[in-house]
Amino acid sequence: MTHVLALLLLFVATLAGCNRSDAIVVIQLHPKNPDLLYIATNDYIYKTRDGGLTWTNLSQGMSHSRVIAMTLDPAYPATVYAGTKGDAVYKSYDGGQRWVSQRAGLDDVTVSSVVNQFAIDPADSTHLFAATTMGIFETKDAGDSWTKRMEGMKEVLMVVTLGLDPTRPAILYAGTSGGVYKSVNHAAHWTKVNSGLVDPAIIKSSRALNVTAILVDPYEPNTVYAATLEGLYKTTDGAASWVRIGQSLQDQMVFSMILDRTKAGVIYLSGRAGVHRSEDGGTTWTTMNKGLATSNVRSLAQSPIDPRLFYLGTNGSGLYRSKDAGETWEPMPPVVGK
Repeated sequence: MTHVLALLLLFVATLAGCNRSDAIVVIQLHPKNPDLLYIATNDYIYKTRDGGLTWTNLSQGMSHSRVIAMTLDPAYPATVYAGTKGDAVYKSYDGGQRWVSQRAGLDDVTVSSVVNQFAIDPADSTHLFAATTMGIFETKDAGDSWTKRMEGMKEVLMVVTLGLDPTRPAILYAGTSGGVYKSVNHAAHWTKVNSGLVDPAIIKSSRALNVTAILVDPYEPNTVYAATLEGLYKTTDGAASWVRIGQSLQDQMVFSMILDRTKAGVIYLSGRAGVHRSEDGGTTWTTMNKGLATSNVRSLAQSPIDPRLFYLGTNGSGLYRSKDAGETWEPMPPVVGK
């Protein structure tokens, strides 16, 4: 009986493992086709062409390193960039069917490093920046070669996120282990802009604030939001000074942030307490969790085609979709690649 019971427990555990969903780390939407989207889990990249009914595993040709960041070339959306944990940058020219490594100039991005985010110059899609745990890198030839851009960042150990001003692409903000830095010349030089953001007494800590996302308001470009693992901050003077906002939120650990592309002052946040929306620039907030089986949200994306269409990735409970700007959420079929 003991042997039979052991086999039964093993069978149940195996089933539980098969039904478990991986965390959805990245959601990347096609700029023109609403049925085409990519996601990255802790293990693989997947793609759907039918709005999530079926998925294809696109990780062939890549190493087994985890994909942390992904972006599509807005001019040529079949061109996909993937940033990994431990194996630098990969690029696909055919929508993820084949991948090539793009390591030239990324020698610092070694086995222990992470490519956290890409930022593409809206005026030139061959001009990209990458935020990594070894610093900021720039390419002017669509990833064929990379150059490190860290002048002025003396205390920085890692760069987690980049915020590019969509109306003035020469202006970038970087969320780092030493707070926020700003560049006004395409990352050639950086200036620390931490007033009101990071206490100088803790700046020596490599995890001083953990800025997870920086977004520049396209309607008011001197207004910038910085999401951190210790709350949300806002500046209205181009980062000369910051103020803490959103302190009424149940959980101050913010994983992702979206500024609504069609309505000024509308912000979406996600984290361990689900999704929250503000329609007044962060003064008041509404919880948007109707239909979610879990409140542990890892990633969030707004459709570039339909501003009311959102996708949400959880930490282990699958992918969700909202067709009414987050008012209600519906679970999507499990992501199982062919």
